[in-house]
Amino acid sequence: MACFLALCCAATPALAQKTDKPALQAKQGKDQKKRKVTKAGGTPAKAALVRSSGVKSSKLQASTQPARASFGQMAGLHAVSDPLALRSSVALVIDQDTREVLFSKNDLAVLPIASLTKLMTGMVVSEAKLAMDEPITITQDDVDTEKGSTSRLRVGATLSRGELLHLALMSSENRAAHALGRTFPGGLPAFVAVMNAKAQMLGMKDTRYVEPTGLSSRNQASAQDLALLVSAASADPLLRELSTSLGHQVVLGRQTLQFNNTNRLVSSPQWDIGLQKTGYISEAGQCLVMQAKVSGRKLIMVFLDSAGKFSRLADAERVKRWVEKSPVSHSGQAGALPAKS
Repeated sequence: MACFLALCCAATPALAQKTDKPALQAKQGKDQKKRKVTKAGGTPAKAALVRSSGVKSSKLQASTQPARASFGQMAGLHAVSDPLALRSSVALVIDQDTREVLFSKNDLAVLPIASLTKLMTGMVVSEAKLAMDEPITITQDDVDTEKGSTSRLRVGATLSRGELLHLALMSSENRAAHALGRTFPGGLPAFVAVMNAKAQMLGMKDTRYVEPTGLSSRNQASAQDLALLVSAASADPLLRELSTSLGHQVVLGRQTLQFNNTNRLVSSPQWDIGLQKTGYISEAGQCLVMQAKVSGRKLIMVFLDSAGKFSRLADAERVKRWVEKSPVSHSGQAGALPAKS
């Protein structure tokens, strides 16, 4: 700008003398401010959007990035249609008592299961008969380095094993689940080994666990395997109670934290849910497993890789209405719940 003004002064002295200096300074200040805004928000149009919305540019850029496709989407599972028009690419509904398969869709597909993992974590902890009142302190090892997720349980917080189990099953608390595995006799490797051994014992032939939270996409299973897990877990009164709890308060020093259930269906008077667990990571999509009584029948429901934040719950509602309309028989669906091996 300085060089440009010097050239103008040399070529046209009269014009330079008539230049309004205050106006020029104001224009320079406006241009400088415009450059700053453009740098913060990208293009001027995006900067205007940032100013009007009050959203930081980093958050705006993140929100405009395309969502990562799930394993099910990449495999083309969502292209498979079904009579109920479910948003889940995988679904399985079984009568727990008769083992009759009422509804199935891609039920043999092996996919990441996200925090449905915590149901096995809870089963291993419960069956180990460890002291539930034993204090456990959250450490840096429990911090999520897989997905970078946050937690309300700060490093240094101390809770009982029972409280950690409650938060893991009810609120899907990742640090709680990891701490349960880390403090298991033999440490995390021993805990994961027991998880996999238990899966094999239940006949979950396509299941693999590598950690206790579900943050890793390498934790995988089929809907048929998860139906076996839900059936076994629903026989444990502690898992039933904690997974369907509406909420729980945790006192940490002078602070009281309120944790709530990740599945809003547990508070609905239209549902009689005996056991449940939700899950989500981008690779798995929205997931849900439940044992619930519908029209007098104990049903096991598995929904994997659902597209949309609330679609897994909507799918459960669709299945419930479908069963209520014709509760006696839904024959013609594939197979039956495989026997335990």
